Amino acid sequence: MERIRLADDLTFSRLIHGCWRLADWGYSREQLLSLIEFCLERGITTFDHADIYGDYTCESRFGEALALKPSLRGQIEIVTKCGIKLPSKYGMKLYDTSKTHIIASVEQSLAHFRTDYIDVLLIHRPDPFMNPEEVAEAFVRLKQDGKVRYFGVSNFKRSQWEMLQSYLPFPLVTNQIEVSAYRLENLEDGTVDLCLEKRIPPMVWSPLARGAIFSADDDRAVRLRGTLEQVRSEVGAETIDEVLYAWLLVHPARMMPIVGSGKRERIERAVRALSLSLSREQWFAILQSSMGHDVP
Repeated sequence: MERIRLADDLTFSRLIHGCWRLADWGYSREQLLSLIEFCLERGITTFDHADIYGDYTCESRFGEALALKPSLRGQIEIVTKCGIKLPSKYGMKLYDTSKTHIIASVEQSLAHFRTDYIDVLLIHRPDPFMNPEEVAEAFVRLKQDGKVRYFGVSNFKRSQWEMLQSYLPFPLVTNQIEVSAYRLENLEDGTVDLCLEKRIPPMVWSPLARGAIFSADDDRAVRLRGTLEQVRSEVGAETIDEVLYAWLLVHPARMMPIVGSGKRERIERAVRALSLSLSREQWFAILQSSMGHDVP
């Protein structure tokens, strides 16, 4: 599988496996280990987490599976996120990007994963109460201590990215953003443009729009399904899932879609998309179908 370079000594697999719903899959440690190995056999080596996933349980479940075969740690890249506090643990939902919380969250993640380093740590959401000096201090300390190799953000817009980057002595390596043929906000508001400008490959969450393209009955979803089916037939894909992934993969921003499923057949569909090549005309047909009109 193609590798995407984020830094001189860091590459991600072009497809990333997402663990947001891991707690819902009902897998035993052995079954989860088998799924991790299934991904590795297909070239998917990068795994996306967050401290809050599964109400603070997904990281530890993943770590328990890895503990069954510790040698796999050196074959994978672990991405995790911090900065959100959930009501279940803190009584209300809020953001916390204080130095104390970031460092404590990383220490907890390290214990959950049973590892001594995180490959990439992301700030999960823009924090309106962020003190960027504290974030920078936390990042520098974690890097100096060897606990986090690289840092990035998630769901940041241009001004938020540039503000935080201005306080850091090293570059942020990615922005994890939502992009799909159904959700165009980050394509339209300049967020993807920022990634191109900074040469930062974005991680892309919900590339299938959380299933809305398959089940929603609004005009956009109905139009899209028709166009995606047409393109599927033209390129010889088995499912429109593959076309949706291919639409992202062909974009020059070097997007890295996150496949957030525990079902092997859905992971296989994403892998098959790597062999598809959409024409410019097909790419714009999907875009314009989502927009409901021709490009300006």
